[in-house]
Amino acid sequence: MSSTTTTTPQIIEHFVLFKVKPDTDPSNITAMIDNLAALSSLDPVAHLSSGPLLRTRSSPFPFTHLLHSRYKSKHDLDAYSAHPSHVRVVTEHVKPICDDIMAVDWVTCDLTGPVAPPPGSAMRVTFLKLKEGVGENEKARVLDVIGGIKGVFPAIEQISFGENFSMGRAKGFSIGSVAILPGLSELEAMDSDSERAGLEKDKVRDLIESVIVLDYVVPQQQSASL
Repeated sequence: MSSTTTTTPQIIEHFVLFKVKPDTDPSNITAMIDNLAALSSLDPVAHLSSGPLLRTRSSPFPFTHLLHSRYKSKHDLDAYSAHPSHVRVVTEHVKPICDDIMAVDWVTCDLTGPVAPPPGSAMRVTFLKLKEGVGENEKARVLDVIGGIKGVFPAIEQISFGENFSMGRAKGFSIGSVAILPGLSELEAMDSDSERAGLEKDKVRDLIESVIVLDYVVPQQQSASL
């Protein structure tokens, strides 16, 4: 990422996970990815990328693809969702070939670094479902642990996390986070330090019912047009 550090006061994170039907023609999968990527040209969008998951670390659901986008406000996210081009892409290219979709949205404050992660950046995406009865104090403890991860793993260039505000399509997962690293080698080096990772997980393990952990690499410039 750029050596000049910038801070954005507020960003809306929007993650969508897709499970593409196993018998789908590869050309239709490419069309879905390209048409989703083309939505980055819409005015409300500050950043958007889409593509196949690199790997699933932990998930009760077999998702295959991911869309990540960022907005300056919830109003901009709503405008994107209602935009005719978005509706057309979902109707014509997503729903016909997907048999499961999940979405998680949150507000992150004081985001350090670029709003658009550079191509080749490696992303560790995590969604948490808390146990029933977990209170606000315990939830705050979970968020504090996530917020401290960047200090534990210096290779992380950017961390974003928050409470999901769109529970309707989230399958009960109420906290989302994404850690962004320069590339795959840094991600794999982080994973190799299993002892430190285990210590961080142990701090909140008793509060978590289920977890989704996915890896994704920001693709090179996607050039489809609407």
